[in-house]
Amino acid sequence: MTDNTPKNTEEEEVQLEKKILSRRKIIVIALVSVMILIVCAFFFEEIKHEGKVIWGNIGPEFFIFVLGGFIAQMIDGSLGMAYGVSASTFLMSFGVSPVAASASIHASEIFTSGVSGLSHLKFQNVNKRLFKSLLIPGVLGAIAGAYILSSFEDYNSIIRPVVATYTLILGVIIIVKARNIQPKRRKTKNVPALAGFGGFMDSIGGGGWGPIVATTLIARGRNPRYTIGSVNLAEFFVSFASSVTFFLSIGIGYFQIIAGLILGGIIAAPIAAMLVAKLPVKKMLVVVGIVVILVSLRLIALSVL
Repeated sequence: MTDNTPKNTEEEEVQLEKKILSRRKIIVIALVSVMILIVCAFFFEEIKHEGKVIWGNIGPEFFIFVLGGFIAQMIDGSLGMAYGVSASTFLMSFGVSPVAASASIHASEIFTSGVSGLSHLKFQNVNKRLFKSLLIPGVLGAIAGAYILSSFEDYNSIIRPVVATYTLILGVIIIVKARNIQPKRRKTKNVPALAGFGGFMDSIGGGGWGPIVATTLIARGRNPRYTIGSVNLAEFFVSFASSVTFFLSIGIGYFQIIAGLILGGIIAAPIAAMLVAKLPVKKMLVVVGIVVILVSLRLIALSVL
């Protein structure tokens, strides 16, 4: 007679894991829904008004924002990073202020990072302990960065070259990442401090959460799968905190840019998904890094001259 105890125990463990994962998904979906409802409740009149303005005044500028969202999502969807820095350099190159660029990018990222985070949760790519270490410091850093950037909204001539210098550094980081060096495993220290810095700089520059946090953790030898999954899930909350801070500080007057970025991202998402397996990732990362550096240098030169 065959003993089925080990088999039954294994099946029970699998079922238990599925139940736990299902509960986590329900909790995250509930949190996402509540947070979006809170934003809609607070800014309903502004959203309604801006929606009417966009509908009645769609012009060439709106399609520029759609193009920006398309390009940024193509890069992010194909390479797994650089949405924020790509969109930020694109928008600022067309004269959008750093505050407007960062506020718009983070509002649009609520949707993209929410879907991405839930997908990683579904495929069990999230390290619960790492996610908790990233969450609160990342959110606090994002709030601080958004508040400081909003406070200096009237000093765009000073902020623009600073943000451009930051995106230039991110371009260098992206190229370094393309070297794809396999690091030795080292004990990861000061994860909360890294998350706080990443959230702060992400709000200041309109992007950088992934390149700063995920790249640093992977460079220290952490498992790429769980690192990327945990960082992506935390990014939703970081983007949400940054967006709410911007809205409370400067209002929701950039709804046209947000709508354009979201629409462009929606169009690009399925195309990027089809191309992801065909593109030479290392070469594409180098190209993106070089483009970001060149655009950043141009913005710095225009600010100085």
